[in-house]
Amino acid sequence: METSRSRTPAVTASLWLFFLAGAATNTIGQFTGLDETYRLVAGGVAAVCLVLLLVRFLARRKD
Repeated sequence: METSRSRTPAVTASLWLFFLAGAATNTIGQFTGLDETYRLVAGGVAAVCLVLLLVRFLARRKD
C-alpha cells in the first residue's frame, strides 16, 4: 500500500492537468472555430477527469 499512497499526488495532479486542458480546449475552441468533434472529445475528457477527481476525493475522505 505504501507505493499507491506515494503515487497519489502524481495521479491527482495529472487528472487536474487533463481536466484543465480539456476544459480550456473546449472553451477556447468555441471562439477559434475548432471542429465540434474535437470540442466534444475535450469536454468528455474534462467530464471524466472531474468524475474521477470527485471519486478520489470521496474515497480519501472515508479513510
